[in-house]
Amino acid sequence: MPRVTIRPVRVEDGPELIAANLASMALHEPWVSPCRDEMSFMGYVARCDGHRSIGFVARDADSGRIAGIVNLSEIVRGFFQSAYMGYYGIAGMSGRGLMNEAVSLVVTQAFEDLGLHRVEANIQPDNKPSIALVRRLGFRQEGYSPRYLRIGGEWRDHERWAVLADEWRPLV
Repeated sequence: MPRVTIRPVRVEDGPELIAANLASMALHEPWVSPCRDEMSFMGYVARCDGHRSIGFVARDADSGRIAGIVNLSEIVRGFFQSAYMGYYGIAGMSGRGLMNEAVSLVVTQAFEDLGLHRVEANIQPDNKPSIALVRRLGFRQEGYSPRYLRIGGEWRDHERWAVLADEWRPLV
């Protein structure tokens, strides 16, 4: 039985997610800059249109607390059938494998329900926990991208990790 549930983000998630992100600033920086106020949260929800981008809220199945966020973005159809994936956990919920399960559930949905062929995660080289997560799930490292994404006002290097639908072996 899964220990996490996932569903697309909703406006009603705002207050809880903002509070969780504020409480997790030490965990998130410098890896990600998630929404920390209502205006940035509403922008996030607006970008999660269900077609080009989907944000999933992962919740602990027992407590119902937000365990993390998994995003599929820049979903491209046609000949490509691909998406970028980003994710982050919430302080106080880490170390229990919940994000392993959440990411596994989202990747499974990307392949089975959305019909994607490829999911790619770009991770800063010093973010060892995130690299370990995708490695555990069977992603392979495909490359290195210098100054790939601007996060926290800095252009940051990233490792490129990916998995294809016919390679995927879900955890749950």
